[in-house]
Amino acid sequence: MTRTERRFSQKSVNHIIRGPGDYAIETVAIIFVGIFALACLAPFFYVFTVSFMSYNEYLANPTRIIPRQIDFEAYRQIMNFTLFRTGYMTTITITVIGTTLSVFLLIISAYPLTRPELRGRKFFIVMILITMFFNGGIIPNFILVRNLGIYNTIWALILPGCLSAFHLILMRGFMKMTIPQSIEEAAKVDGANDLRILFQVVVPLLKPAIATMTIFSAVHYWNSYFQSMMYIADRRLWPLMLVLRELVVEDTSAVNPIARMLTAEARAHPFTLRMAAIVVTVLPILAIYPFMQKYFVKGISLGSVKE
Repeated sequence: MTRTERRFSQKSVNHIIRGPGDYAIETVAIIFVGIFALACLAPFFYVFTVSFMSYNEYLANPTRIIPRQIDFEAYRQIMNFTLFRTGYMTTITITVIGTTLSVFLLIISAYPLTRPELRGRKFFIVMILITMFFNGGIIPNFILVRNLGIYNTIWALILPGCLSAFHLILMRGFMKMTIPQSIEEAAKVDGANDLRILFQVVVPLLKPAIATMTIFSAVHYWNSYFQSMMYIADRRLWPLMLVLRELVVEDTSAVNPIARMLTAEARAHPFTLRMAAIVVTVLPILAIYPFMQKYFVKGISLGSVKE
């Protein structure tokens, strides 16, 4: 074997040989994905920029993207709207309480399902999987909430969805893939009971899964509005998404909050108000993702591996 052949053989072992066709396909894929990403970001960028436009500038050119002058009038009127402020507090409350309760229930429910000594473990797993495909429906759920005495309370927005079967299966899969049996056996030899093993040995190893489930639960509670439509009659307990729905969609009534927010002196255009409301609503949940991103992919990939 000549020196050139040996060099080519060694290079083929360490690196994959790529031809012009491979680079062409990669370039086309990058361009296509880039165009698709820009198309997805364009509505968000438009909503964000229009929310800072003044009333006169928007009427002069509704298709303008970059405002000539920054105007915070829409944000001032939105934050002065009482229903929007109470909706923000309600959403923060149900998101914090619901996410904490959901992650706690996932941990204490998934851990026993990973134990081989649990009798009827497969039966419980099958029963959990069935709930992913079949449920009682809207009317039985409404009757259940009313009979439990939590109708028209924030608990009606927290308890019905605090434990997801899909999230439970992911958490169980993550535990089985990342928690070695030898660690638990060593803890038992040292005299630790099951609760101490769970919270002092297992939970510290579940940071990616806990971060992933925290994101899932927080997004679920933050974006929830259908349950509030069914279970909440008091407008003061409306979550933020239901208030946003009324601001954005239900704008045909004469007593609509959009009409009540408009004043004679300083008026923001209703369209600009909607854009500002969307930005204020979406911004907090978007701020969470950068801090959870390093755990998110790992939690999803490990939790979804089939046994």
